[in-house]
Amino acid sequence: MEKGKKGDCHLFRFFHLSPFLPVQLYCTDSRFWLEKMVTVTLFLSFFTDIFCMKAKNGKKGDSHLFDVQSQADDREIPLAKVGVKGLEYPIRVLDKAKGTQYTAAKADLFVNLPHHFKGTHMSRFVEVFHRYREDLSMPRFLEMLDEIRVDLRAESAFGVLEFPYFVEKAAPVSGVSGIIACKCRYQGRVSAEKGDNQKGDSHHFQESGKKGDSHHFSHFSVAVAVPVSTVCPCSRAISERGAHNQRGIVTVELEMGPFFWLEDIISLVEDCASSPVYSVIKREDEKFITERAYDNPRFVEDLVREVYGRLRDLGKFPRFSVEAENFESIHNHSAYAYAEYSPKR
Repeated sequence: MEKGKKGDCHLFRFFHLSPFLPVQLYCTDSRFWLEKMVTVTLFLSFFTDIFCMKAKNGKKGDSHLFDVQSQADDREIPLAKVGVKGLEYPIRVLDKAKGTQYTAAKADLFVNLPHHFKGTHMSRFVEVFHRYREDLSMPRFLEMLDEIRVDLRAESAFGVLEFPYFVEKAAPVSGVSGIIACKCRYQGRVSAEKGDNQKGDSHHFQESGKKGDSHHFSHFSVAVAVPVSTVCPCSRAISERGAHNQRGIVTVELEMGPFFWLEDIISLVEDCASSPVYSVIKREDEKFITERAYDNPRFVEDLVREVYGRLRDLGKFPRFSVEAENFESIHNHSAYAYAEYSPKR
């Protein structure tokens, strides 16, 4: 047959550029089938691209992604602290009456950064904290910091955790119950001696941290702020009728020795004031509280000394501090006192 006449059989071969889908089309009408071939080719090309994209994204081994933080830094400036600040998270802590309680915490978590690293891995702080959120009792706080230190291959890790601690209190006469919130703070540090991480052996770090050997150093303190009420001794002594009183805050910070309950420290502080404060009271309670406070006047200086003496007599804490601030009812300023205890002094 002569080329070009109607009915001639022309062979059109098209190979799609994708290595997965070769296409061969044979036709007798060149113009009609050429249009069809182009349409089919575009259709197959679209789905081939999708297939290739899914195959690429589905592959394991994202570890090949460039790690900027671990790159070298040539400025030779070590950083004392790097990390996350103001992390707000729900946590669970120990409760003397109920076993545990949930509260909302704000955390600051840091490690030191050697001069030769460009940065730290911020997400790992949150990952570790998330694992510990259901049990952040006092001993577990240091365990969490040490895990952060190990995970980031640092010499030291630091942490501050602030949260309201809720105590249920019954009114002194009616017995009606309410809840008082006391602001609490954990503050800790764990460190390893220099040289422990010179070889970058994270397994060695983990063993030394968990076994608590001589190369492992830790420091932990707990602070609790207790609301109280005080009556001014001077006002009571010079007034023919009544005396001015005010609400105050006593903050006790204790270096960790043997385990203790926050509730016991809160009760100790309240006993040293003119009176505790309550969230719910009836008239008979108000009469009782007013008369009790009047019979136990306290300057801010008295308050600090009373709490200091009671804590010292317990003999449990290597170091502690006591501060009190009274929000004076007849002055436009507060009254303040502070003392700290250390056996070396």
